[in-house]
Amino acid sequence: MTRAVAAIVALLTSSSAFAADLRLGIVGTDTSHVIGFATAYNDPSSPDHVPGARIVAAFRGGSQDIPASRDRIDGFTRQLQEKFGVEIVASIAELCRRVDGVLLTSNDGRIHLTQAREIIAARKPLFIDKPLASTLEDAREIARLAKAAGVPWFSTSTLRYAVTGLKAADLSGVEVWGPGPLEEHHHLDLSWYAIHEAEMLFTLLGTGCEEVTRVESADASVVACRWKDGRIGTMRALRPYSDYGAILFRKTEKNQTSETRAIRATTVELDRDLVRFFTSGIPPVPNEDTLELIAFLDAAQRSKEAGGQPMRLR
Repeated sequence: MTRAVAAIVALLTSSSAFAADLRLGIVGTDTSHVIGFATAYNDPSSPDHVPGARIVAAFRGGSQDIPASRDRIDGFTRQLQEKFGVEIVASIAELCRRVDGVLLTSNDGRIHLTQAREIIAARKPLFIDKPLASTLEDAREIARLAKAAGVPWFSTSTLRYAVTGLKAADLSGVEVWGPGPLEEHHHLDLSWYAIHEAEMLFTLLGTGCEEVTRVESADASVVACRWKDGRIGTMRALRPYSDYGAILFRKTEKNQTSETRAIRATTVELDRDLVRFFTSGIPPVPNEDTLELIAFLDAAQRSKEAGGQPMRLR
C-alpha cells in the first residue's frame, strides 16, 4: 500500500468513526473546562482520550462583569477553533440544531437558567457545569422545566469522582476542605468554587442534611452540618486557594478512628460518564441529590447573613 493510499484509508476510517460519535455542543467558552472536554473527545492522541463523542460546535456566551469570563473567553474560543476544529455558532438555537447533547459550561451561574431554558425547549439532554445556578430558586426552576419537557440533565463536580472510592457504611462523620474564593455577583457565594468541597461532602455522607451553621473569617468559610441520622459533616473553604483533603471518622464498638486523605481531582471518569449519559439519558447523579446540595449552599448563605445562626434546609 502506497503512502498516499494509506493516508486516504486512514482519513476514511477516521471520518467514519467521527460520524458514529455523539455530536456534542458547548454553551459558554469562558472556562478552561471547555479545553478539557475538547481534549478528551476531539484529540485521539491524548492519554485521557474518551471515545464515543466529539465536540462539533460551541456558542461563546460570556459575562462582561466577571473578569474570569471576560478576560479569558477569546483565548479559549480560539483554542477550540484552531486546535480542535470546533465551529463557533451565533446562537444557542443554531447550536442545538447541530448536536445530540449540550455541555452548558458558562462559568456564570446567573445565566444558567436562561441558557438551560433554551436548550430544554430544543429537547436536548444537557450537562450543567458548576455552579448549577446562582440561587436555589433558579436551580429548582431548571429541574422543573427539564422534568416537564422530559429532558434528562445532571450537574456535578469532578471532585465527586475523586472521593467515591472512600464512601463507606461505617463513616460517622467527615471533614473536607479545599479552595474557597468568592465571586461578588453570585448570591450563593460558596457555589462559585467551594461547590467542589460540597460535592465531596455529599458524596461521602449522602443526602439527608438537616441543619447548617456557617462561620466566617477572611481566610475561610467553615460550614458545619448535621444529618438526620446524627452524623456531622464539616466543610472548610479556604482562601485564596488550597489543596483538597478529607478526614474520615469511623465508629467501632470500642472507639472512633480517623483517617486523613489528600484528594486529587480527576476528569476522566466524568468524561466517560458524559458519553454514557448522552447515550442512555440516565443521569449518573440523581437530580434530587444535586438539588439538596444547592439547598445546603442556600442554608449556608442564610446562616452567614444571620451572623452564624443555624439554618435548616428549605
